[in-house]
Amino acid sequence: MNPEEKPEPEHQHRLRKELPAEVAPVPGGPEPEPVREPQLTGRQRLVKGLWPPRVSRAQLTVAVLLFVLGLGLAIQVRSNSDNSALRGARQEDLVRILDELDDRTQRLEDEKQGLEDQRAELENSSDQAEEARKQTVEKERQLGILAGTVAAQGPGITMTITDTKGAVEADMLLDAIQELRAAGAEAIQVNDVRVVADTYLADGTGGKGVSVDGHKISQPYRFKVIGKPQDLEPALNIPGGVVQTLEKEQATVAVSRSQKIVVDALRAAQRPDYARSSSQ
Repeated sequence: MNPEEKPEPEHQHRLRKELPAEVAPVPGGPEPEPVREPQLTGRQRLVKGLWPPRVSRAQLTVAVLLFVLGLGLAIQVRSNSDNSALRGARQEDLVRILDELDDRTQRLEDEKQGLEDQRAELENSSDQAEEARKQTVEKERQLGILAGTVAAQGPGITMTITDTKGAVEADMLLDAIQELRAAGAEAIQVNDVRVVADTYLADGTGGKGVSVDGHKISQPYRFKVIGKPQDLEPALNIPGGVVQTLEKEQATVAVSRSQKIVVDALRAAQRPDYARSSSQ
């Protein structure tokens, strides 16, 4: 230190250490005011805390997994809602469908009970041979009806399809047959052709008409069906069922119930080429 220079006061020396270089006081001059940082508003502090975002790898992984999970759930919910065939059905239609299902269940229960009764008769009959013969004859008659080798009559329905536009195809008539079978039809005749287990339908040449087991039939297509009318008619009229499908093709469908339907078209009994009875 130059002996001619006077030592500066202690408070100025301390202030020089605390202040940055750019605001250091000039010796002998006025003391500068300390530099203060500008005060931030609440909104500015919020923006400063949120931006730029600080995302860790773990947070990014969790976000991607949650997005994929949400997308999968949304697709599943939409798929379930779109695939509901009865979503737009009316309440009375749903009640009728439930009644039909109850009737089918009851029909199966009755068939089960009948088989149990037959077994009980065979076990308890004093002349089991005669009882077995009677049941064999009855079973032969029933099988003859199913095979189309004998005529049949009973309650049922008639369905007449008038197709002036020629839009009804073989697969539509096949859907009607399958729906009637599912509803408990025991004998079916389309025009003058008996429908049996191996019946097939095909479109006619040139897209005109339909053939059943190789026999060409022309409209109006007339179905004669033996079964419980209370089951058969509702099965055809369910929402999106046979009647609505045919009406969309501008065909006219008329269904009527009757207590006596005669199915008299017959099929010749055919002997299998390869199958033989396994009973000895």
